[in-house]
Amino acid sequence: MSTPFVSVIIPVYNDPIRLKTCLHTLEVQTYSKEAYEVIVVDNGSDESIAPIVAEFRQAKASFEPHPGSYAARNKGLSLARGEVIAFTDADCIPAPDWIEKGVQHLLNMPEPGIVGGKVELFFQDPDHPTAVELYNNMTDFDMQMYIEKANFTATANLFTFNRVFEQVGYFDRSLKSGGDLEWGQRAAALGYKLLYADDVRIAHPARYSLAQLIAKERRVAKGLAIVRRSLKKNLPPLSLPPVFRTMRLKRASFRTKMMIIVLWFVIKYIRIEERWRLKVCNVKNV
Repeated sequence: MSTPFVSVIIPVYNDPIRLKTCLHTLEVQTYSKEAYEVIVVDNGSDESIAPIVAEFRQAKASFEPHPGSYAARNKGLSLARGEVIAFTDADCIPAPDWIEKGVQHLLNMPEPGIVGGKVELFFQDPDHPTAVELYNNMTDFDMQMYIEKANFTATANLFTFNRVFEQVGYFDRSLKSGGDLEWGQRAAALGYKLLYADDVRIAHPARYSLAQLIAKERRVAKGLAIVRRSLKKNLPPLSLPPVFRTMRLKRASFRTKMMIIVLWFVIKYIRIEERWRLKVCNVKNV
């Protein structure tokens, strides 16, 4: 068990360039090459990912026609040979020791559990981040808060044992967002502990444009509303930045800070609007 076999599962949809970068970093992991596999699940991309995946010895390609990243992750789980399951996304860049550190923390837990690592957002131009990127950096992937306050970890950076999925069950394939939250609640209800590990690192690009941010926020708001309704319980909000935090940013001009605050109100409105729309329309799915 010091070097358990690991299955890394990556869903992908129309993201070949960033997938190739992700697979390259997974090809050069410090973990033994004989002790892990990478399962890439195409979720209906316009062009086949098979030629890209074939360039990497550790990786193999699969296909899931049902739309949604959680359906794709479930397909990966059905093919996984690993004692340990790790999840990341096609637009993520794992650190060279990502698998090694994730497995180490998982094995050091007193009982089988779930490990969530750090997700660091990066900017297209590090010296001149946009207001949208700064806002996204303040609000997305606070993995420690997710784990300690809401009992889940995002699938961008998750490690657990295959046998945990055997008891908890797979992700809800009907969800387009919030499936990691819903699964985490089920796992916590069965007594599985979650651990935040700061040295299990993934890099993720910040949303760059307003259109990207709004599309993501609408999708997340729908998913959270559905999950909260299905769980019939209140969950802590997954953070919007208070104004005083924005004003303390050292890397932003006063104009950029004002734009971030405006974004705060826009996104708050979008979240309220989506919750209200789901309630009025009684939408059962995303």
